[in-house]
Amino acid sequence: MTGRVSSESEEEMSDNSRAEILVVDDDAMSRRVLAQLLTAAGYKCRVCKDGSEALETVHATPPSLLLLDFDMPGLNGAEVLRRLRSDRHSAVAQIPTIMLTAHGSEESEVSCLQAGADDFVTKPVNAAVLRARIETQLRLRSMRRQVERQNDELEKWRRNLERDLAAARLTQQSLIPQKPLALPGWQVATCYRPVIQVGGDIYGWLRMKDGRILFWIVDGTGHGAAAALLTTLAKLLFHHGNVEQDTPATVMEAVNHDFRSIFGSRSFMTAMCVALDPATGSASVVGAGHPPLLVTRRNGTTESVASIAPPLGLIEQPEFPETAINLEPGDAFLLYTDGLFRWTKDERRRLTPQQLEKMLDHSAPTADALLKGVLAHAAPDGAMNSSPDDMTVLAVRRMTGQ
Repeated sequence: MTGRVSSESEEEMSDNSRAEILVVDDDAMSRRVLAQLLTAAGYKCRVCKDGSEALETVHATPPSLLLLDFDMPGLNGAEVLRRLRSDRHSAVAQIPTIMLTAHGSEESEVSCLQAGADDFVTKPVNAAVLRARIETQLRLRSMRRQVERQNDELEKWRRNLERDLAAARLTQQSLIPQKPLALPGWQVATCYRPVIQVGGDIYGWLRMKDGRILFWIVDGTGHGAAAALLTTLAKLLFHHGNVEQDTPATVMEAVNHDFRSIFGSRSFMTAMCVALDPATGSASVVGAGHPPLLVTRRNGTTESVASIAPPLGLIEQPEFPETAINLEPGDAFLLYTDGLFRWTKDERRRLTPQQLEKMLDHSAPTADALLKGVLAHAAPDGAMNSSPDDMTVLAVRRMTGQ
């Protein structure tokens, strides 16, 4: 560590010693003395006799630092510096400037700083003081350039990240159903709100071998591009599992097996699926570490179906018990991720499953009305700006008269 600091210090001193300083003073003797002093200190030095010549010289070849006399005939130091500071080129406008003044008063010091000087030195010049202040300004200049380089790198990183997130968003949007499922006798409404452009939630529906519709939802770990890739995998696994298996429990088993074969136990995701027979309204529910399924009855009651199995990916061969439910005309069920409970960072305002049950409108005439009622209470407009988690909700309602 000491060697590194020493190396960096030597590099900085070497850079400073190669720095070029422009001395601007109307007094020939002062110019000569300052030039000799700076050259002896290892700096390159140029001189100008007045403000007009200084402006031309600076614009032609900006120096590393400007040593500028405050009191000069014609364009004085303050006017020269004001013009430089207003220049549209940063290489000119940001030149470190030390003002030379023959007045040691507080008023003179304030005038130098108000003119835009970075520092000032009173005449007659003390060589040690001048060199120390020059080295300080050159060091600050070097640090500013380093910060600018770092800012440029951060901006480049931000642009690359935005491109990655945009690509991930397009990928995820192609995976999420763009419109509700058209299922005769049933209504389907959905809501998907990621924290950023992409999230770790995904849902969908599949037709099973026996004609049932498999509604499924997943909440993976993380956010951003990595989460989008995880949701891509989840959709592929559910599609593959549905092709190979014929029950919601075996589909979950297949997804868990394939997920663990890829990640081991290093990652996990909660999931729930509902295999619905649209003709009869009978359904089988399987949950894996996911928030409970909520069923609203037309008679005003609410039922909750808890997840019995652990999250997918944690255990090699867990059991996935199925829970049977039956949906009569006017009944509906709600699949959602736990982001619905955590729409605010304020722990005191977070919902509980019991509170969510009380928010359900059993008399909602449509699935869309049921969903909007939940969102109006759980995540009102503007609340998602403070949400710490993705939120996805899927409402499925059996129409009356069926």
